[in-house]
Formats: sequence, structure tokens, C-alpha cells
Amino acid sequence: MKNLLSAGIVAIFCLLTSTDLSGQTENKSAAPDPDKMTVYYMAMLKSGPVRDHDSATAAKIQEAHMGHIMKMAAEKKLVLAGPFLDNGELRGIFIFNVASREEAEALTNQDPAVQAGRLVMEIHPWYGPAILKDIKWD
Repeated sequence: MKNLLSAGIVAIFCLLTSTDLSGQTENKSAAPDPDKMTVYYMAMLKSGPVRDHDSATAAKIQEAHMGHIMKMAAEKKLVLAGPFLDNGELRGIFIFNVASREEAEALTNQDPAVQAGRLVMEIHPWYGPAILKDIKWD
């Protein structure tokens, strides 16, 4: 998971600094190369309305949430996921590699933490580096 987060941070840094992943500076007036960029769906995971589960129940929900993450990753539908560490309302992110917002919403609604009300998700289309699809989860 640490390698996944590191790869994601590098890819996002390269995108934000207008440098492609081979290290070459892009012409800022040129349109992004569609072979290097693609549309993903980014889900912002936020604290949900039900946060009063006892610790044993919360642990079971978290274990099921992690199982759902690993299943989506194995199916190549999730390319990046991770928590924020400041314990605020924004809890983490998912970046989906799916064909539509509806598919991202369907996957989100299958998440046990969403079903239990511990998390809610806000989904946005995001144009990011195509290389994220190549990240390995092992």
C-alpha cells in the first residue's frame, strides 16, 4: 500500500508541475496528450452521519471496507486509494478507473462503510495520468 501511495504522489506531482512522467517539460499551450491522460472518477470519502458504532462493530466495518477496496483493485476498477491522516471530516480518496460516474457510484454504494453510514462519498470526474492504470496492488 505504501508503494501505491508513493506512486500516486509521484504521478500527481508530475501532473501538477506540468512535467510528464518521462521527465520532459510539456508545452503549456499544447493540449494534453490523450495517450498520457485519461478520465478517472475521484471519490472524496467523508465522515458519514453514523460514527457511534462500538469499537468491535467499527473494526468489522473497517475490515469489510478494506476487503471491498482490495476487490475493486483486483478487478482493476480502483487505481488509487488511501486515507488522510489528520482525522478531519475528509477521510480519504478513491480514484476509480471505470467507464462512468454511475459505475463509480454503484461501487461506492457497495462499500460496507458507506452502507453502515460511517462514510459518505462525493464523486468527481478527474483528468489524470494514464499511467495510474498500471499501478500494481501487490
